[in-house]
Amino acid sequence: MKAYIPSGPEDQQIMLDRLGLQDVMALFQDVPEDLLVQDLAVPDGMSEMDLYRRISDLSKKNRVFTDVWRGAGAYRHYIPAVVRSIMAKERFITSYTPYQAEISQGILQSIFEYQTSICELTGMDVSNASLYDGGSALAEACRMAIGRKKNEVLLLGNIHPQVIEVVQSYHYDDDVKISIIEAGPDGLVDWTKAEEALTDQTAAICFQQPNFLGLIEDAPTLIAKAKEKKLKTIVQVNPATLGVLEAPGKLGADIAVGEAQSLGLPLSFGGPYVGFLACKEDLKRQLPGRIVGQTVDAEGKRAFVLTLQAREQHIRREKASSNVCSNQALCAMQVNAYLATIGPDGLRKQGLWSAHNAQALAGVLETLGFERLDDKPFFHEFRTSSPVNAYKLEKYLAKKDILMGLPLAEDEILWCATELNDQAALERLTRRMQKYLEEKR
Repeated sequence: MKAYIPSGPEDQQIMLDRLGLQDVMALFQDVPEDLLVQDLAVPDGMSEMDLYRRISDLSKKNRVFTDVWRGAGAYRHYIPAVVRSIMAKERFITSYTPYQAEISQGILQSIFEYQTSICELTGMDVSNASLYDGGSALAEACRMAIGRKKNEVLLLGNIHPQVIEVVQSYHYDDDVKISIIEAGPDGLVDWTKAEEALTDQTAAICFQQPNFLGLIEDAPTLIAKAKEKKLKTIVQVNPATLGVLEAPGKLGADIAVGEAQSLGLPLSFGGPYVGFLACKEDLKRQLPGRIVGQTVDAEGKRAFVLTLQAREQHIRREKASSNVCSNQALCAMQVNAYLATIGPDGLRKQGLWSAHNAQALAGVLETLGFERLDDKPFFHEFRTSSPVNAYKLEKYLAKKDILMGLPLAEDEILWCATELNDQAALERLTRRMQKYLEEKR
């Protein structure tokens, strides 16, 4: 087994001595003791038949709902069967990051086409080869946006709270300062607050479109005001809305980031997903990760190459400003297969149906006593009050095979509808909720 072990006890001891540590556990001293696994309790080996039975039993604990009325960063959209068929091909599933780029023409082409799709979708000039998720994409964008003389990025308004946590942990104890500017009473970015928070160290602002509460921000005005202050603008955007809403690049934003799960990736109990990151031409050398370019070979035939890896640690070593050296190749390929399948017209129709179904949902909920808490335009997510305990309602509907909106508090719910939340699904939700409300009266 030694051939499969990267370092033996002697090698480990040399490294520990160099670090001035007594044992390997000293490397984990910052991890709370109650989170450390003291005993892995690895079971004995199983036959293939027994393992299959075991995994099948475990899979039954997963809950797949017929109706889903929840978004909050992960969205259930229809994925055409051809997309799943394409992605099931072994040549795609087994492909990986092209370390020997020139002989990996297939995977390079798929990355190039993904980059092209993201640029067309966001209105940007350059896209990288993808990142692990939307949170890490925004964290990397913050690093991109700061200059040599400025180091602060303002996160404005209602950005997804989990994404904010990722950004803060990403830049914990480094030279990027992240400042949070709360939204105004209307749920939208309050530019007055943002302006008051500006310092001579502020390099960029970031806002989410639509924001976490589903509201549509006044992106053209925010971007224009940022330009007046000579600030870079990062827009975290749900790409599924870009068939209807204007692309951030066309509005003048410098960087567009987001989670691309809504473009052909199933919910999958939380992953794997894929983050996208695109920017204007003048920022391309600050992009983390890889960029694939198109060229011609010695015979004049079309070919693909890794053209830029400006920030990676294996290229710039200790001068690197990013440790991203891989990409979500398979997930990115699925995004591209999805976009190629539905096309611009399909993406627009999906967005329009999502918005239509959300409006219908809001109307029905209002008749049941769930009033909207924000009076600004929204896309396909919105927040309501709840006349009953939201957490108890959630448990009741779950037993009826319905995953309702996300409870933000006992009396507050964030709802979402996509093209899959049709009239029949709305009628099922209405019946169940009416029955529950009657029982509580």
